[in-house]
Amino acid sequence: MRRIKLVLAYDGTNYSGWQFQKNAVTIEEVLNKALSQLMGEPIAVIGASRTDAGVHALENVAVFDTENRMAADKLCLALNQWLPEDIRALRSEEVPLNWHPRKQNCTKTYEYRILNRKINMPTERLYSYFCYFPLDVEKMKKGAAYLVGEHDFKSFCAPRGQAEETVRTIYSLSVDKKEDRITLRISGSGFLYNMVRIIAGTLIKVGIGVYPPEHVEEILDARDRRAAGPTAPAKGLTLVSMEYERQLRERISGENKDWSYELDQSGIGTSGRAYLRIRRCAERDFDRLLLRVTHQAVRNGAQEVYVCDLEGTADDGEPERSRLDDSGEAGDGRPDDRRPGGASKETHRRSRIDPERAYGYYVFQRIMPGEEGSEEGCEWFKTTRSGYPRTDMNTEEEDA
Repeated sequence: MRRIKLVLAYDGTNYSGWQFQKNAVTIEEVLNKALSQLMGEPIAVIGASRTDAGVHALENVAVFDTENRMAADKLCLALNQWLPEDIRALRSEEVPLNWHPRKQNCTKTYEYRILNRKINMPTERLYSYFCYFPLDVEKMKKGAAYLVGEHDFKSFCAPRGQAEETVRTIYSLSVDKKEDRITLRISGSGFLYNMVRIIAGTLIKVGIGVYPPEHVEEILDARDRRAAGPTAPAKGLTLVSMEYERQLRERISGENKDWSYELDQSGIGTSGRAYLRIRRCAERDFDRLLLRVTHQAVRNGAQEVYVCDLEGTADDGEPERSRLDDSGEAGDGRPDDRRPGGASKETHRRSRIDPERAYGYYVFQRIMPGEEGSEEGCEWFKTTRSGYPRTDMNTEEEDA
């Protein structure tokens, strides 16, 4: 048995999206039929991004398993003889049997195109959204800036989305105008159902003047789909590229006004260990962050994940960082004995990690001082070996 990876481009106009449907023609269905005819055996592809009806792709990725011995790099050329003109296999190669296109660390890039003029152009009607009202690109850029980084994008996810976890990371989001064409280009770790189209619809509202740019942050904070703008039409959206991580990053960090953490993965390849330091985190997000980042480390190969809650909880039950120092500023998540008026008092903190309960798939065991993996000045916990299922949380997106 061999696994073949395909890089595909398609015009989504005539298809009801990627995923197979009983009463509609889809990209997946056409690929399965063409590959089955070519390979002489039943073939079922697994797609990386299940784009919605009308969404286009310059580089989507799919894999399939086969007993056929045809040269992998030549397969794309043969396959194109069986495909309609609006679907093309650009490249093909053999990959390990356990390589899964939706379970690899990947940067996805989408573009949303807007035609901003008085009268629509017939030649662009299938590949861009026509907006009659003049759009202020500078305001759209200011609004877009609030979305860059790691955030909870629940406000930008369609209600029927399947993902249990709505935190995603946007690495870049640009808004560029050339003549009467505006392009939103967005790169991220992954996207929720309709996420890019809702972002586009929201930024269009900003460009028209319905929302001030600052309102985008309020929408993000609301974590409510009703707070955001409309879902922009699918025809303006194109999946541009998917860049898979070739080497595991040694450190991953996430920081916004609700949380700050660092995941050290430098020891995964040698000791099988990863270290998570939670510098600060709002109470409502703590359990989710602990589960999400621990799970990411396990997916990346960690056999043990060591966790330290640097912020902790004070004796009065409040997160330590919520106490103010004498300058009126919140602390940095480290132990702090400063008190108003210059008085000093030892701060007693306890970790918010509870060894008596399960966090999703994982249970954490307290490490006693001096044990292997412990560090002075911080209470450490580690995942117990019974807590590593190799199944995944439902974090997969259907389309952006």
